[in-house]
Amino acid sequence: MALSYKARRRWALFLLVIWLPFYIVIAITILALLGDLNKYLAIIVYAVLGVAWAFPFKSVFKGIGKTEDGNKEVE
Repeated sequence: MALSYKARRRWALFLLVIWLPFYIVIAITILALLGDLNKYLAIIVYAVLGVAWAFPFKSVFKGIGKTEDGNKEVE
């Protein structure tokens, strides 16, 4: 079932305001529990975790910057 434009905007706002800070805390906590990693390995893990959260929500963010009819929003 496809989400409407309005629903996708609401979900995108929820994901950015609520889920992303919660995910950051979880990721930092997990890395802290792993202990002292090699600095290069830690950079790679942070980069992967920093990008990985967005892949499941790709369809929610697609087209959010445009109006419902597909035109670019005017600022």
